Amino acid sequence: MADTQKAIIYKGPGEFAYEDRPVPEVEHGDDVKIKVYGCAVCGTDVNIFATPQKHPCKKDIIFGHEFCGEVAAVGAQVTNLEPGDKVIIDPHGPCGHCDNCLAGLPEACDEVFLGPDSGFDGQALTMGVFADGGLTNYVVLPQKCVYKVGADAKPELMGMAEPLAGCGYALEKLNVHVGDTACVLGAGPIGLMFTALLKASGCRKIIVSEPIEYRRKKALEVGATCVVNPEQEDVGKIVLEETENLGVDHCIEAVGGLIPDCIAYVRPRGKVLQYGHDELIRPEIPVGTLLKKEVEIHGGFLGKYYMRKVGQIIEDGVLPLEKILTHVIPASRYKEAIELASSYQCGKIFVSIDF
Repeated sequence: MADTQKAIIYKGPGEFAYEDRPVPEVEHGDDVKIKVYGCAVCGTDVNIFATPQKHPCKKDIIFGHEFCGEVAAVGAQVTNLEPGDKVIIDPHGPCGHCDNCLAGLPEACDEVFLGPDSGFDGQALTMGVFADGGLTNYVVLPQKCVYKVGADAKPELMGMAEPLAGCGYALEKLNVHVGDTACVLGAGPIGLMFTALLKASGCRKIIVSEPIEYRRKKALEVGATCVVNPEQEDVGKIVLEETENLGVDHCIEAVGGLIPDCIAYVRPRGKVLQYGHDELIRPEIPVGTLLKKEVEIHGGFLGKYYMRKVGQIIEDGVLPLEKILTHVIPASRYKEAIELASSYQCGKIFVSIDF
């Protein structure tokens, strides 16, 4: 095997380069070496490359955090994986020893939250954002970050594992019941995942607000019962019409700054989930409405404990993930993938490794 491999390296807002990097090898007993199939494009990636930048990222790392592959080699302590196994990756592996991890809150691990300047040893830093990621041929990472899936799993669907885990974990906070009503603001890949999950959870009405026609059509394909163009229609009025003037039971924010709208659209004691992530947005909260309606608000970020369940979802085909995936683009055309994601005329994009 060659000593070096091609990799996509983050150089700063709007910039990346193809460079040679050393091929990593198994060094520790719990190491797993993975041959990478590819890496999906995340909305966070778009925000990282945006100018002005909307999410921080460490320069000169191997980019990409939504990656998957197959096991190439394992350390002596790894007993549940073997070469050839297909695997999905948790790129935010928790440290296991901070106060939050010890309290059973790995999704709030201090090392993940504090980032590269925290003074920690770096083992838990998010791969592809603050530490080397998956847009290359081979990676080595701890066993705790690796989850086996069935041999028939498709790589492009495996690449959805990390965001789907976050969505699934966050949705459980709302305690959705069969017959509930919901509104999803935004029909990008995350909004589409939430729409599919709400449909699978038994919601009788799912209203999706999205200005881009391409994505409104996608929302209908994956479970929306009503789609709205917020630039031309009154979303609040349509929500009331669809819910006998009550408001929805649940409203999910999958854009970034629309939590005031969510508060307006839910019924009294309705539930709001803020999932859209934009570090620059500071929306004003209608406190009076929030209090009088006794709205229950949740945030969602990472979905650590949900990764095994995601593997089962991918294996069993219980969600229409193949409809959410719209493009497979080789890594040699990565600029095209980022530009397409930035255009919003797509669903999920999977970047396959072809170098």
